[in-house]
Amino acid sequence: MAEHSAPQYKYTNALIHESSPYLQQHAHNPVNWRPWGEEAFSLARLEDKPIFLSIGYSTCHWCHVMEHESFEDPAVAEVLNRYFITIKVDREERPDIDAVYMHAAQMINGSGGWPLNLFLTPDKKPFYAATYLPKHSRFGRPGLIELAERIGDMWQQDRSRIEASAESIGTAVANSIDMAAPGKIDIGLIDKAYQQTAKTFDISHGGFGDAPKFPTAQRLLFLLRYGVLKNKPEAIKMVANTLIAMQRGGIHDQMGGGFHRYSTDTNWLLPHFEKMLYDQAMLMMAYTEGWQATGNASFASTARDIAEYLLRDMRDSGGAFYSAEDADSEGVEGKFYVWSAAEIQADLSKHGINSKHIQDFMQAYGVEEDGNFVDEATHQKTGANILHRSGPIDLASFAADRKILLNIRDKRIRPFRDDKILTDWNGLTIAALAQAGRLLGEPRYVEAASEAAGFILGHLRNNSGELLHRWRAGNAAIAGQLEDYTSMVWGLTELYEASFEPRWLAEALKLNKIMLSHFKGKDGGFYLAANSDELIARPMEIFDGALPSGNAVAMNNLLRLSRLTGDAELAAEAAAVVDHFAGIAERAPSGVLHLLSAVLMADSKSKEIVLVGDKHSDAANKMLAVIRQHYRPNTVVLWHDKQIEQLAPFTRGQKTRHGTVTAYVCENFQCNLPVSSVVDLESLLQQSSKK
Repeated sequence: MAEHSAPQYKYTNALIHESSPYLQQHAHNPVNWRPWGEEAFSLARLEDKPIFLSIGYSTCHWCHVMEHESFEDPAVAEVLNRYFITIKVDREERPDIDAVYMHAAQMINGSGGWPLNLFLTPDKKPFYAATYLPKHSRFGRPGLIELAERIGDMWQQDRSRIEASAESIGTAVANSIDMAAPGKIDIGLIDKAYQQTAKTFDISHGGFGDAPKFPTAQRLLFLLRYGVLKNKPEAIKMVANTLIAMQRGGIHDQMGGGFHRYSTDTNWLLPHFEKMLYDQAMLMMAYTEGWQATGNASFASTARDIAEYLLRDMRDSGGAFYSAEDADSEGVEGKFYVWSAAEIQADLSKHGINSKHIQDFMQAYGVEEDGNFVDEATHQKTGANILHRSGPIDLASFAADRKILLNIRDKRIRPFRDDKILTDWNGLTIAALAQAGRLLGEPRYVEAASEAAGFILGHLRNNSGELLHRWRAGNAAIAGQLEDYTSMVWGLTELYEASFEPRWLAEALKLNKIMLSHFKGKDGGFYLAANSDELIARPMEIFDGALPSGNAVAMNNLLRLSRLTGDAELAAEAAAVVDHFAGIAERAPSGVLHLLSAVLMADSKSKEIVLVGDKHSDAANKMLAVIRQHYRPNTVVLWHDKQIEQLAPFTRGQKTRHGTVTAYVCENFQCNLPVSSVVDLESLLQQSSKK
């Protein structure tokens, strides 16, 4: 038998030494790519060349298209290599670089996206920006070859014009990327944000706005909190309708669990098939809290479904979680996920499923003989089906069928999986698993969250205790950014309330302290990066995107930690965050929903509950069941012990009564007498909720 040799590549560039899967995907391009770093910029100055900077990520469809069309082409490479020093950046590894140059692109063009391609001077100032560029000009879109040649010639013949433009753009970026509009927040802004959001609700299909539709879980979490704390049931109804529509749609992987990135249509059928870790985490929280707020059992089922997907397909052997799965396999988007009617009939028949049940399954999951997948270019049916729920169905009755098809699907060629471990996305996943485990009664999820937290804290910190951003194949690198700290603090705080292990709260407080030290601006907001040594500007962000902004998460964390520990200084830091962005929130309240979630929590009655006694006893379980049976987004719970007394001094002196677990309930800075019976605790919580 002939031995399989490693593939022979004609070209290899400097990216071969990088850990990022995205950068390694470009390591055998004929383009002479270099990673971001002083070496590349020194070479640009030495050779007197401008920079061609290209930013993307490993599961970006149009990034792949541009690579295959242009960056693998020797003719394109010859032009780029002749005129430019070429740099590739993985936006998931370096969100700070991406933030600066995306801001520049939006200033230059009014829009942005990925792949993001820019031309820079050797001192990193941009003078031209674009997203996808075809190899040659077509339909009014400039081609990369023609554009590169024109800019290369201009650099040699009319450089002063380029440098003047770059100087102007660089100054504008530096002056505008540090977001600030200090003031005092108007509480009525929360209602305005709700009203703006409600106007975009799609009554027919759920979700908000037109196609493409993104899950945007932080919007759903805001509406849940608003609905409960403001007694607005219509807000909760919008969330419920959206969660139902998404879980029934093709955006939800009906066989394997988890959610695809977004829906290209209005009714959630046709997804963009990539799967991102952060979407799974945020949607798990939305479905868990949605279940708690509505009692809809299908939401709890979907939260479990996401968790099982993560534990099965996205978990590293060390316990942390990978970043993403691509949309494409075998060069075709979605091929891994779709089925023909004939395939389903044949596969289920082989396993002894009778034809009547197969027809019921196909009807339940919207399978059509000629397929329900319409080709975007030809508008013709392809024969493929995207499985989705045609309506309410009994999931249990089709569990065996789904297992059969999942096992068969697992034998297909899988989409590429980006196996780098990112601290911020793992922090969100820790939060989601801990919360789901706590509220759904799934200890496995809490244990998984604990293992992931142990991995991050053990492998992604330097000797000073500061976080690192990325780990892959044994290599931890890149200084932690704001979201690494805010997401991990969120995750560790959730993990404490799920396990009542004081070490997690202690670690959350340590990381929060570093965040305040390294990222805080002089007026209260937090910068994305700890310093701006490598960048032309130091970005500060408040608008929510695919994820809630780091500043908004920081404010939520500060409020929660203040209530858990009784530290009023943390609450003051939270107030400083919203004051810093008050003017921006006033202008665009629906763009800062997660920040306004924190404002809503600060303005609402809070409850701090301290339990004292044996946390493994039946009495403890009964007390916790009472606390967790209703949606209480503005409640924190501690379990008293000696270590907690050090972290939360207000708990000192709290003891059990009558030899059993005792609850101390405080609300709005006033504490009730301790209670030691489930009936008394339930009565106290009901009374306080009506005040």
